[in-house]
Amino acid sequence: MTPTSHYLRCCEREIHYVEWGRKDAPPLIMWHGLARTGRDFDDIAAALSDTWRIICPDTIGRGLSQWSPDPDKEYCLAFYAKLAASLVDQLGFEQVRWVGTSMGAAIGTVAGATTLKGRISHLVLNDNGPSLASAAIERIKAYAGNPPQFDTVTELENFFRTAYKPYAWQSDAQWRRMAETSTRRMPNGKVTPHYDPAMVRQFIVYPDDYDLWEEYDALDMPALVLRGEESDLLLQETAEEMTQRGPCAELAVIPGCGHAPALNVPDQIELVREFLAGE
Repeated sequence: MTPTSHYLRCCEREIHYVEWGRKDAPPLIMWHGLARTGRDFDDIAAALSDTWRIICPDTIGRGLSQWSPDPDKEYCLAFYAKLAASLVDQLGFEQVRWVGTSMGAAIGTVAGATTLKGRISHLVLNDNGPSLASAAIERIKAYAGNPPQFDTVTELENFFRTAYKPYAWQSDAQWRRMAETSTRRMPNGKVTPHYDPAMVRQFIVYPDDYDLWEEYDALDMPALVLRGEESDLLLQETAEEMTQRGPCAELAVIPGCGHAPALNVPDQIELVREFLAGE
């Protein structure tokens, strides 16, 4: 199935999303990580579109969504959760299931405790938790805050293959798709990743934005935590604590990858499918 492309005004900002599946199918939101786009979910969305109506947004400042004219105010989890609620409301969804990778999982956590409280029926947190390893955050800030520029898309693809090596196996076609859906041409003719570098100011203006135990403890829906076995962001002890607090999430450790599982291979896709299908 080929997705369709759409735009909505949410909180006075234009948000782009791709949609998979039938209009009358139950809704499923898939929200991407910090410096990524909704196209990261192409493989799992295609696989699950037989069951769900899947919405994959680009967060403000990423992909084809508008860049914020007020970065210090709007590049934060609280504003992203407001955008999510506006999107869900405009699409007419009373309840949704939610799959979030990294930042997208944090948005789901915040929205589930605030702007979408009682409206997220199932929550998948892909390699994200209420407490994150500070060394990994510094690593992410270092590459995300200073996006490189290259003469060719091939060079940019090679950069992605290195930066996102912890995603584990992806086919050559999947790496190429990542490059082609994440490329922005600069005025000087070079190419760079398709996001606003100012989005990394979230970590400066809101240094405690990802300290989310209060929000996590307020959740009461079924939750599934996926942890990359070699993840340097979601530590094992944090993941285990998540099974004892808040929604008492199920925990699945994904072998052979770090931060974050790409949700692009059958074992990972079926794990998510089985959880979403549960009562």
